[in-house]
Amino acid sequence: MPELPFELSRRRILVAIGSLVLVLFLGSKLLARPQADAALAPPAAPPAETATTATGVVVDVVGAVRRPGLYRLEQGTRIADAVSRAGGATPKADLSLINLAAPLADGEQVIVPKRGPAAVAAPAGGAAGSVAGAPSTGPVHLSTATLEQLDSLPGIGPVTAQKILDYRQKHGTFTSVDELDAVPGIGPARLDQLKDLVAP
Repeated sequence: MPELPFELSRRRILVAIGSLVLVLFLGSKLLARPQADAALAPPAAPPAETATTATGVVVDVVGAVRRPGLYRLEQGTRIADAVSRAGGATPKADLSLINLAAPLADGEQVIVPKRGPAAVAAPAGGAAGSVAGAPSTGPVHLSTATLEQLDSLPGIGPVTAQKILDYRQKHGTFTSVDELDAVPGIGPARLDQLKDLVAP
């Protein structure tokens, strides 16, 4: 019986130590979790922002559309999407002269030509009229011509016409007819043949 108080004190000390160890263990777990979450969270955001910045194209939509201007579109969209963003084509537009399914490239100018009668009166207004009027009123303008207009030139089939459009899309508008020499499939002889039929 004399040893009983000592036994109780020893038992209390052990219970207190065990409780303290348990509290310290649980506390360290709770403190470690937010730090781990905080360390993992920030790196996830920048890749998303980078991806958003990297994708997308800016195109200039002109001609027979309701709201001509510059538009930012997603990567992989097509000319039809650009025309739609510009308010759609006007009743005077001749959509058969452009390829609505063609994919867009950054910095491209989308020209929606007008139908014949309107195009004759339009040259004073700018490039839109010259596109539709080119075959009947004068030389084919390389900087604004459609695939069909280029295809109508002697010695230029649909494949070479597409190469001219690809060159224009990559390098911008033509500043000289001589630039045609840089288009694959057009040599000096073909260039001489086309000089009187085309203009920059």
